[in-house]
Amino acid sequence: MLGDASPVKTQSDNKKTEYRLSLKVKWALGTALGALLIFAGLTFVLFQTFTQDLLKQERQNVNQSLVAVNQRLNGKRTELTRSQLNQAIRPEDLLQKADRAPSKIYSASITRGLSSSEMVVQVFNLKGQVLFSTGKQTSDFKVSSARKIRLVPGKTHKILLGSMPIISTKSHRTIGYLQVENKLTNYYQSFNRLLVISGLVLILVVIASGLLGYVLSYFLLRPIDDIHDTLTAIRDDPTASQRVPKLKRHDELSDLGEMFNEMLDRMQRYIEQQSQFVEDVSHELRTPVAIIQGHMEMLNRWGKDDPKILAESLSASLKETKRMQDLVQEMLDLSRAEQVEINFRDEKTDVDEVVHQVFNNFQMIHPDFTFVLDDDLKEKVIVPIYRDHFEQVLIILCDNAVKYSTKRKEIHISLSRTLNEVEVGVQDFGEGISQADMNKVFNRFYRVDKARSRKKGGNGLGLSIAKRLVEGYHGDITLESSAGYGSLFRITLPVIDADVKSLDD
Repeated sequence: MLGDASPVKTQSDNKKTEYRLSLKVKWALGTALGALLIFAGLTFVLFQTFTQDLLKQERQNVNQSLVAVNQRLNGKRTELTRSQLNQAIRPEDLLQKADRAPSKIYSASITRGLSSSEMVVQVFNLKGQVLFSTGKQTSDFKVSSARKIRLVPGKTHKILLGSMPIISTKSHRTIGYLQVENKLTNYYQSFNRLLVISGLVLILVVIASGLLGYVLSYFLLRPIDDIHDTLTAIRDDPTASQRVPKLKRHDELSDLGEMFNEMLDRMQRYIEQQSQFVEDVSHELRTPVAIIQGHMEMLNRWGKDDPKILAESLSASLKETKRMQDLVQEMLDLSRAEQVEINFRDEKTDVDEVVHQVFNNFQMIHPDFTFVLDDDLKEKVIVPIYRDHFEQVLIILCDNAVKYSTKRKEIHISLSRTLNEVEVGVQDFGEGISQADMNKVFNRFYRVDKARSRKKGGNGLGLSIAKRLVEGYHGDITLESSAGYGSLFRITLPVIDADVKSLDD
């Protein structure tokens, strides 16, 4: 099976054992990696956006506290004292004011800044001495000439530090400095919590996508297992009939399974043809070889001294040699006929032209026969067959018609077409073929009457060659016959649309 990573032995047992990783595992890993990259990128963007919004909110809180406290301190004062600060921004009074007038943002901002556990508000005089503070100072005092809010290092993490000068509205002079620290405790708690949640979700997404990818690949790649099993069976036994099960999925793997089955069918057909070829040749060559061997042995023993016996043996041997030569040539023709799908797949032929040529040739060769041509074609018809092969099929049928027409020497050739096919008929009025023999006449080396066929020079391959040629071009050849009344062979070929000019080039 293709489901897991497993050791695979090479062709040589001495070679090192190799390991493979199945497509299902690769698919699962690829899906998990893709989900990791996509979700990690998406999480990073969302994480950055969310944390930046949180940090922006904290900056706004610091800024509001700075503005609100400064607004209460920069009145008509010329200097800052501790008593003034306590009276101006005392938390109890501010809380009461915020309750009575919640719409006043400055009072609310000061209240929030002074009451927040992570916000430290500090006021310094011009000498940098602390006049007011709501908590322990964690950052050093620095003189600031303008309002600034920045991130500075803290004890454990960065903090927000806002600072600005306090300018008297009466003298327009700096009378002190205001500093607000935000420890960002809530921010970092939310940051860490969000980081943990994102990490956990990312791990779950990777695991889930990997499992989903593996299950999905197991379902989608299941035909590959069937193909693998079929290949294994065919490897062990090339003549096995096992095929990839028919898939009702209508996708590329389904098409691959069908093409694979067609390839196996064609391969086995070639194997069977080759096996049958060897059997037929050995069977047919056995008789002439035995005859030649018998004559040679007779001549070697005593016949070479008798001129009459010598002449008869040489004549018989030459005749059998000629028959073997014809047989070999016909077998080669048959072998080529079985490979027309490979070598002549793009050939095109004008039917009418070839039929008239064969008709005229046979009229000239056999003047004692009457040949009749019924041509119902009104225009040129193109069929997907090599011209020489089409001519060879017609010659085989016409030659058979002449050979077995002993009494009524008349041959009819007809030519017609339907919407998608063209039909050529060759009819004789000779001996005919019985119903028992009609299904066998297209077999190799089959003769209806072996004795008479051998006298007429036939090897029983002509009709077999014609059938292989016609079927190789996706056509059909049929027979209608009755003993004593002649035979009618019909050739049917598909019609194609082709540029007639291309045939003349």
